Amino acid sequence: MRITLIALICVALGCQTQQSTEQKTGNEELASLFEEIESYGKSSQDSLYMGLHPKGEWESSSYAARLADADSLQLFLERLEAISDESLDEQEKISKTVMFIRLNNSIDNVKFKMLFIPFNAEGGFYNSMSYTLSNLPFKSAQDYYDYLNWLPKYQQSLMDNLVLMKMGIEEGMVAPKVIVNNNLSLLKPWVVENIEDSPFYTPLKELPESIDETDTELIKKKAIEVIGSLQDSYTEMHNFLADEYMPVAKEQPGISFVPTGKEYYENRVKHYSTLPLTADSVHQLGLSEVKRIRASMDKIIADLNFEGSFADFIQFLRTDDQFYAKTPQELLNRAAWLSKKAEGQLPKLFNKLYSLPFTVEPVPASIAPTYTGGRYVEGSWESKRAGIYWVNTYNLKSRTLYTLPALTLHEAVPGHHLQGAVTGELKGVPEFRNNYYISAFGEGWGLYSEYLGEEMGMYSTPYELFGRYTYEMWRACRLVIDTGIHTKGWSREDALKFLSENTALSIHEVTTEIDRYIGWPGQALSYKIGEIKIKSLRKMAESELGDKFNIGEFHQAILENGSVPLTVLEEQINKYIDAKLSENP
Repeated sequence: MRITLIALICVALGCQTQQSTEQKTGNEELASLFEEIESYGKSSQDSLYMGLHPKGEWESSSYAARLADADSLQLFLERLEAISDESLDEQEKISKTVMFIRLNNSIDNVKFKMLFIPFNAEGGFYNSMSYTLSNLPFKSAQDYYDYLNWLPKYQQSLMDNLVLMKMGIEEGMVAPKVIVNNNLSLLKPWVVENIEDSPFYTPLKELPESIDETDTELIKKKAIEVIGSLQDSYTEMHNFLADEYMPVAKEQPGISFVPTGKEYYENRVKHYSTLPLTADSVHQLGLSEVKRIRASMDKIIADLNFEGSFADFIQFLRTDDQFYAKTPQELLNRAAWLSKKAEGQLPKLFNKLYSLPFTVEPVPASIAPTYTGGRYVEGSWESKRAGIYWVNTYNLKSRTLYTLPALTLHEAVPGHHLQGAVTGELKGVPEFRNNYYISAFGEGWGLYSEYLGEEMGMYSTPYELFGRYTYEMWRACRLVIDTGIHTKGWSREDALKFLSENTALSIHEVTTEIDRYIGWPGQALSYKIGEIKIKSLRKMAESELGDKFNIGEFHQAILENGSVPLTVLEEQINKYIDAKLSENP
């Protein structure tokens, strides 16, 4: 009996050893592949986002370089697919799936020739420095020399993109006129007659006193030469957009009017939802959600005993002075106060929080006119930079106070800052998992966070609660509008009418939002689809776990793997439920 037992144990150990060897091989192959991909994708210019001046060569934006990149990424993808899941543990399987999405997205941009339209309603390659210039060091003479050394490489990148746009004209891959018009406006701060008015000259207006006179003269002389040349490129770009690109730009707003557009949009539906959905199924889902949410909005109006129609109530909200801040600082102050109020509720709903702080700042003036009402800019301990909740203070009569609690919950906490900071602080995963963003997960979480605001006591008036439903209705309308524009022939006017009649968003926000959907096909779908999935998973967990359900544990299960596709999220929540059910009573 003992011999038989020992033999069985040896067999078992032998199997374990064999599996362990196979697993190690799979682990090593996957880790090595990730390192190759990360090394391949790195470029000197990446340091801009770390608050450092780039040193060395930049990644080329030329068509030949982009084609070569796509070919290389395809080879990486094939190697990734060849690694068997059987040799991987749970986290490695998730990492493999996330990398698969990341590689495919980059390849598809080239495959569908979208690289010929390198901008959207909020700008693109030419105004990206709005996000980085202010974070760069300008303390020593060497900082300024480094700055003036990399600006010509940035200028070359501009010109590479200009060539891509010219190729786009030849291929019929051009943006709609409304998007081109937005970009002509966004280019204005970068196209100046006087070099000293250029955003690129701003760091040179007041050099530190520690820089001696000789260096000061050399730096300013070189700046005139380098920035002057850069301004010539911006002028050329503006003239090209106005005189050559605009005349051939599409009157119709949808992506389906360009070659590969219809196929590309269906690709985007799957990419941004991370689910096997079609554009038509998303459109129908949106119509259903609009109807459901409208009932909740109508109830609030009835409870307020408001005399008038839904349209009358919306007009009241859009025009009454009580719903608007009088100064930019007042708006920022309220957003900051709401942020702290929300943060105070987090321990009741979360078992694990973040260590990285966040702050509240206005959207930069150079992009504010066509920008959303708010946005989150991720921070980094490595870069010594806090997260930023951007609040748009441009055109105060379009920044409704009754939607500010929902906006704050979405962009700050428990929305993007909490989710992003927790993801950034994950241990034991490949570095790209700390930084990669899957929209269906991240934006779905942001919208779910607005819903959580009711449990957190964040909506202190019926108007703020209506603002929360306006924001949910807005995301439901996106399902209808985005698919309508890009697959059903909707005009810009059709889209404006649908959003303005169904929400209490300001007309300015309605306009900037519709232009955003026109210029960024499919991305707007991710919010509602992600939120629906997270809410359904919570409902399932509450139902199956009963008294064992703990909201803090559930949220931890949602967030503990970082940004993942919704299919993976569902698998992980099913495992969480099974584990809880197997616990002793």
